[in-house]
Amino acid sequence: MRDFDAVVFDMDGVIFDSEKAVMDCWIVLAEKYGIKDIRTPYYDCIGVNAARTKEIMLEAYGEDFPYDRYAQETSRMYHEKYDGGRLPMKKGVLTILTFLKENNKKIALASSTKRQTVEAQLRDAGILSFFDAVVTGDMVTKSKPEPDIFLAACEKISTLPEKAYAIEDSYNGIRAAYNGNLKPIMVPDLLAANEEMRSLAEAVLESLDDAAAYLKEG
Repeated sequence: MRDFDAVVFDMDGVIFDSEKAVMDCWIVLAEKYGIKDIRTPYYDCIGVNAARTKEIMLEAYGEDFPYDRYAQETSRMYHEKYDGGRLPMKKGVLTILTFLKENNKKIALASSTKRQTVEAQLRDAGILSFFDAVVTGDMVTKSKPEPDIFLAACEKISTLPEKAYAIEDSYNGIRAAYNGNLKPIMVPDLLAANEEMRSLAEAVLESLDDAAAYLKEG
């Protein structure tokens, strides 16, 4: 087995197939209101917190863009469709969480999403009990790619960052883990690994099953 004490997971796009779910809601909204090229700014928002997401959208569409109203509408669409345990989990989630627990490795979550949503989704999926600590976007001041959320997660589980792997799907998440001296593993979701990601990540893998197998290697 590789030398590590803990794994810190991102949630959206890593644990749950939620990046695509949220994007689909924004696409429906964009068609309703005639918003052009919604995918481009949405991709820039992957991995960042709510405050930075709003900034990106206003940068793309102007200061008069009614972001708060649109965000509330897409949020309603999303929760109506996926609350109550209906949000699909990514392949290999239970495999890697069970492997880590059986080998006494600490498990933390570092998600840019707000705490209420994160805990509800983990609880509804029946996996909240796997996590020794949960740190969310509303618990830190600086968003990914700053490392604050990963450092807070490591502190909560009393683990040195360099002894922790971080599993991420987003560019900003990989940057944040790298900036915090964790060992980044990228499991791409909507965004394929580019040259920068391959230089920052210790490994780029196709699934959490592959990540579990990677961590088991000596």
